[in-house]
Amino acid sequence: MKLTTLSPSNRSWSRALVAAGLAMALCTSAGAQQATADKKKAAAEGDERPDFVELNGFLGGSFFQQVDKGLGTKLVNGGAAGARVTENFWRYVGLEQAFTYSTNNFTFLKPNQPGLPNYGFGNRIYQYSLNPVVYWTPRGSRFRPFLTVGLSALNITPTDTGKAQGNFVSNQAFGAQNTGNNIQPAMNYGGGLKFHLTDRIGLRFDVRGLYTKNPTFKLPDSSPTGVYIPRGSMLNGVQTTAGITYYIGKKSAPPPPPAPPAPPQPLAALNAGTLSAGSGTLCQGRAITVRSNVSDPAGRAITYKWTVNGQPAGSNSAELTFTPDKPGSYMVELQADAPNSEGLAARTSKANTLSLNVQEYTAPTISSISVNPAAIEYGQSAALAATATGSACSTVSFQWTVTEGTVANPTSATTSFDSKSVRFDQGGKFQSKTVTITGKVTDDRGMSATSTGTLKVDYTPQSIRFSDVIFSKGGSRVNNCGKRVLLEELAPKAADPDYEIVLVGHIDNDEASKTKVPSKLDQQRALNALAVLTGGTGTCANVDPSRVKVDWVGTEQVADMQPALCGTSARSASKERPGSMASTADQNRRVEVWLVPKGTKLPSSFKGAKTVTPKELKRLGCPK
Repeated sequence: MKLTTLSPSNRSWSRALVAAGLAMALCTSAGAQQATADKKKAAAEGDERPDFVELNGFLGGSFFQQVDKGLGTKLVNGGAAGARVTENFWRYVGLEQAFTYSTNNFTFLKPNQPGLPNYGFGNRIYQYSLNPVVYWTPRGSRFRPFLTVGLSALNITPTDTGKAQGNFVSNQAFGAQNTGNNIQPAMNYGGGLKFHLTDRIGLRFDVRGLYTKNPTFKLPDSSPTGVYIPRGSMLNGVQTTAGITYYIGKKSAPPPPPAPPAPPQPLAALNAGTLSAGSGTLCQGRAITVRSNVSDPAGRAITYKWTVNGQPAGSNSAELTFTPDKPGSYMVELQADAPNSEGLAARTSKANTLSLNVQEYTAPTISSISVNPAAIEYGQSAALAATATGSACSTVSFQWTVTEGTVANPTSATTSFDSKSVRFDQGGKFQSKTVTITGKVTDDRGMSATSTGTLKVDYTPQSIRFSDVIFSKGGSRVNNCGKRVLLEELAPKAADPDYEIVLVGHIDNDEASKTKVPSKLDQQRALNALAVLTGGTGTCANVDPSRVKVDWVGTEQVADMQPALCGTSARSASKERPGSMASTADQNRRVEVWLVPKGTKLPSSFKGAKTVTPKELKRLGCPK
């Protein structure tokens, strides 16, 4: 059965789209026309209109596209009404809550059985929406085009009559006895235009699209005889509305007019202030700056007139800088003038006289230099001290210089001299040098004074001790290790004619003679060492025998042992091992080897030079 009151509208879906497009074009055109005016009025209008909260009631149309699945369904185009509340929290963005009531009856596009009419029933849509709104113009503008997209909750429900008619006996062939409502989400989107008629009243036009599932009204998704609606289809719709808006908010008040200018006030007297030259000593020949804190409460330009000892000085400035060429007292005075301005008489004020005491500058001096002691041995140190004075008007610095050697702290007036870097020929001669020591004091003006002293540095050559030549028990042969000491270490240094060679022969207690005839082993050891140095042939050196002093002292062991790192003569030449320490038992079986500067003290182990005749030296030859 087809209800005549539920017949589909003759308007097509395309005509609904045309209507929506015309509405959007209207919004866009209005926004474009207003854009130029808003730019010109932005400063004036800005947020002037009270549209923080909007209450909007509206009427319009609700249009839906048909769904062709199954028997085909259509929500018939109908009317819409509702209300919106918008909070414009930000200048270009607001938040909107809306309720829309739509009368969109429902109809099938095909009969469920041949000969039957298309079935339909009354239907209503209850829509609850939450949308952010984005504006093209700031809050308070007269025209506000906008765009929005949001979420809706839909209650698509048949009318009570629509639910009841499915149970009529005349409608049983349609199989729609249990028709029910659909509660489902939807997305809405669109835009529109708002504009003020007055500060509190305005008009609003909207075009909204609606996208949701096609309602099934709890009908089956298939039926061989009755009506049915397949699941899963989507539904598109458009709502066009117009309404009246009431604006709530505080209207911006125009700024108050500026206060009238205050009448001219009489100017206060100048504040003469005080003069100050700062802290520190004031000195002859050094610039002095005097500062003034004079001020004019009226803020006028001040003219400064300075005098020093009654004579004009400086320039038109709050500071005076001058350089006194003599010591003594200087009287500084300042007169400050504020010129005539706006018909007021010039004002004059004098600061209190400032008295300055300028000290005399004197060049620095050094009254004395001391070097203690006045003579030292090479390698020793001497104390240096200088008495230097400067002027109270200057800062002094001190500097030591020496012709040779090193000063520990050359910028201190009290320090020490180190002779280790004084250059001497490191030979066997006695040498002496006189070092010139100069102290210089300089002040910050470049003036200086100097004083000079001298220090005698003596170089006394030292005896050189070589490794002992070690022998095996009862032996007197100089082994290869001993020859290395004599030929490779001693002989090259003995080329210095200022040195003498000293050889001292020893025997151990267990080598001493048990009879009254003394052992000559210590003598033989000393002579063999002498022969290695003076033999002049084979592997022996060719040292002048007159430069060699020889002594032999038996078992006496005055000097500490200084054995070489090698074996003793108990081993054959082929078995001697360089680098092996001589045994403790062998250490007393030795010949001491010395290089002694001429004229210096001989070693304590040397008792007296023994005579060795040329004949005996010839007999010894060059020992193997």
